[in-house]
Amino acid sequence: MKKISLNTQILLGTLLGVSLGLWFAWLGQASSITQNGLYVAKLAGTLFIDLLRMVLIPLVFTSIVVGVANLRSHQQMSRVWQGTLIFFVLTMALAIVLGLTVANLLQPGGGLEIAMFQDVMQGFQATQMSLSDFFAHFLHSLFKNPIAALAQSNVLAVVIFALLLGIALVVGGERYRNILTLMQEFLELILMLVGWIMRLAPFGIMALLLQLTATQDTNLLTTLIKFVAIVMGTILLHGLVVLPLILYLITGMTPLKFWLGAREALITAFATSSSAATLPVTLRCAEQHLHVKRDVAGFVIPLGATMNMDGTALYEAVAALFIANLAGVELSLLQQMVVFLTAMLAAIGAPGIPSAGMVTMVMVLQSVGLPVEAIAILLPVDRILDTVRTMVNVEGDLVGSLVVQKWIKQDQSNE
Repeated sequence: MKKISLNTQILLGTLLGVSLGLWFAWLGQASSITQNGLYVAKLAGTLFIDLLRMVLIPLVFTSIVVGVANLRSHQQMSRVWQGTLIFFVLTMALAIVLGLTVANLLQPGGGLEIAMFQDVMQGFQATQMSLSDFFAHFLHSLFKNPIAALAQSNVLAVVIFALLLGIALVVGGERYRNILTLMQEFLELILMLVGWIMRLAPFGIMALLLQLTATQDTNLLTTLIKFVAIVMGTILLHGLVVLPLILYLITGMTPLKFWLGAREALITAFATSSSAATLPVTLRCAEQHLHVKRDVAGFVIPLGATMNMDGTALYEAVAALFIANLAGVELSLLQQMVVFLTAMLAAIGAPGIPSAGMVTMVMVLQSVGLPVEAIAILLPVDRILDTVRTMVNVEGDLVGSLVVQKWIKQDQSNE
């Protein structure tokens, strides 16, 4: 009997999780079946995410160190750096421009009354942080004690230290060959653990989607349906048209071939709402299904999980205009340019964890003088929007690894 592939198992788990979640929602929260089912789902979903988090930091650290060290020459390393950063900035800029354009055309929030949210807004306490304070805090978070960063799962600080260590191994050359070999073997061990964890992915994803479907507040979702539809539609437009078009024009890879290779990572991102937790699966898809070289994937994708947030940047731009409409404030072109720059900086600084965009959303609102308390309006619908924007964030990382690999090949062939 032919064994069912992991991709098929994940697809079945997705469908079963959504179906059971809808059934539990129909039964109601008071039902003992719903309560027991949600308890089991929470245990299973938490276990799956905890397992991914367990291997996250060792995987990020070793993959970046090995990826940078194996670039071998300063010239090639600079090409990867340049290509990666250009791609990240370009796609995030396109995402924000797309979001602002659609929001200006469709005016989400224009027909809603802010008074209906006054109670929930009054009970919400927002953390005040100016643009200059955020930038200073962001720079401070880059350079930490590496041992403390590893222990505290500070992904951004781990990425910076791993980059510096990888560069040092390149400069040191053969003198540090044993350390590089040790890192390569450690990376292979971590990837073996990832393979074991992925066998539980169908059950973990089923449990996470069951919880999301069964517990979503549909009343407020209906009230904010236009905003939710605009955000989801615009993010999906970026993910289904813009990114695949860039990929096809540069690499020649068809969208269908890409999605077939990337589906494990995209489904996991949708279920976990965390690009960081999805990172082990994203690396696996890049290397095994999309055939990105380990050196390139190990550099671009972990960096992308902390810096490349197309979906988050787009969402924050649309949300800023939505809240401006609710508050009766018309943002000028200059103010929208401030939103553009702030949303990009906030997306780069946002950690790859569920609802991280809500943390940096405060800074975007403050940059143009909008009431930060209005962020409470977004909280009830943020969880369902987070699933879609995280999926597009991860898609951007995978597309970026393929594009950067193509650029390197073209440079080498032109030499």
